[in-house]
Amino acid sequence: MPSEINESPALAMIHTVPGIIPAFNELVGLHLIGWRSFNMLDESLLGNTIREGALSPQTMRRLATHIWSAVDAGASAVLVTCSSLGPAVDAAMPLCPIPLFRIDDGMAIEAIQRGNRIGVLATLATTMNPTTRLIERHAERTGRRISVTGRLCEGAFDKLRHGDRAAHDAMVREGLASLVGDVDVVVLAQASMANALNDTHQASLPVLTSPELGVLHISCALKARSRVQESAHS
Repeated sequence: MPSEINESPALAMIHTVPGIIPAFNELVGLHLIGWRSFNMLDESLLGNTIREGALSPQTMRRLATHIWSAVDAGASAVLVTCSSLGPAVDAAMPLCPIPLFRIDDGMAIEAIQRGNRIGVLATLATTMNPTTRLIERHAERTGRRISVTGRLCEGAFDKLRHGDRAAHDAMVREGLASLVGDVDVVVLAQASMANALNDTHQASLPVLTSPELGVLHISCALKARSRVQESAHS
């Protein structure tokens, strides 16, 4: 007779950059105990956004299609790891039947707790505004008064896309140095920037990256949701 299988809940991760997938798989294993993950990759979502200079309605619709595909595939929660797509994630949240997360929420929440002068360092212009708006929204929600200073490492993402990570990382470190003295904390606006400071042993100010803070935020949110559900059924 077939035995009943109680499969662990699944986190679907939607990516636009293939190189970050192994790091996210590792983070899920570390911080989402009891969860499994599966990955969905569509580089054109980011590529089209870069080419068009903004997040288009068509790209927003296509991301929503991926989210619903993840739901149909059995996901219990969905994470979108591309910060440039953040507004599209926000638009889909009210209609999504399962928890839906954008990767930079945890980082934004941590940033406003670290200081009032926040620097946003980005390698894509399309990420600067979504990240800035997210930080401002969390500050408004918590009654914090902040200022945001943005720096664009122009050309760095192209270096990374063509395989020159060393040049990309050097440009990110240069951008970070330009913010020293002007801000209390710096956030790196894209998950693909997270490894740029690995060789910097002495940072002159706090630098926050989205991957681990984002997964930790998801872990806390899912645990809180589970407690509410258990309480409702008890």
